Amino acid sequence: MDLNLKSKLAVITGGSVGIGLAVAKGFAAEGARILITARGRDRVEAEVAQIRANYGVETRGVAADVATAEGCNAVIAAAAAMGGADILINNAGTGSNETIAEADDAKWQYYWDLHVMAAVRLGRGLVPQMKAHGGGVILHNASICAVQPLWYEPIYNTTKAALMMFSKTLANEVVGDNIRVNTVNPGLVLTPDWIKTARQIAGEDGWEAHLQGVANEAGGMKRFATPEELANFFVFMSSDKASYSTGSTYFVDGGWLRTV
Repeated sequence: MDLNLKSKLAVITGGSVGIGLAVAKGFAAEGARILITARGRDRVEAEVAQIRANYGVETRGVAADVATAEGCNAVIAAAAAMGGADILINNAGTGSNETIAEADDAKWQYYWDLHVMAAVRLGRGLVPQMKAHGGGVILHNASICAVQPLWYEPIYNTTKAALMMFSKTLANEVVGDNIRVNTVNPGLVLTPDWIKTARQIAGEDGWEAHLQGVANEAGGMKRFATPEELANFFVFMSSDKASYSTGSTYFVDGGWLRTV
């Protein structure tokens, strides 16, 4: 299936590890040009070199913290230097662990900046580039927790729900410019963070059983997705094959969602 992504510029935040890196490789396999961003310069540069070597596509990276205005501006400028973005994958984010009673204002503000304001700032900066190309695609990586919250991360739940609403309102604003905007709500995805936490909780001999217990409790398929499984969905949704989809939220959760 030709997804017509060859030579398109895909900008992926949080693109040096986990879901973001898998998405970057998925686009590269389709011949797209890649711009990845993450905070760690060494890892960004290493993954850029690997993508170039393995897929033979133009790939650049920028070390930037998209939770800040300065970081977002750096990404926008890097995309402009590559001719302008065609696709934006707002993927940067991380889980939280707190109670509402104990979490201070600074923690709330950090997650708001990372999950919401990054999407706002990058949308503001990259939409004009997409307009100049005659259209584009923006996908927001939110979470099943945006609608089915976990008790131990109220800040994550709240900011991901806000991201989902921002995505819908942005979609309405740019639909006339041939820019499609959608949200993806993943469930359990086997990222390095999940493995690291499981090892901390259950040790080297018990972490796999711990994760299987998490998957069993979630129900549905009772397993974690690979980052590549999720990446396939992002790549498809960015292609012409999904040309009539905008303003929607898609759950890629193996059946974990308990509502219709």
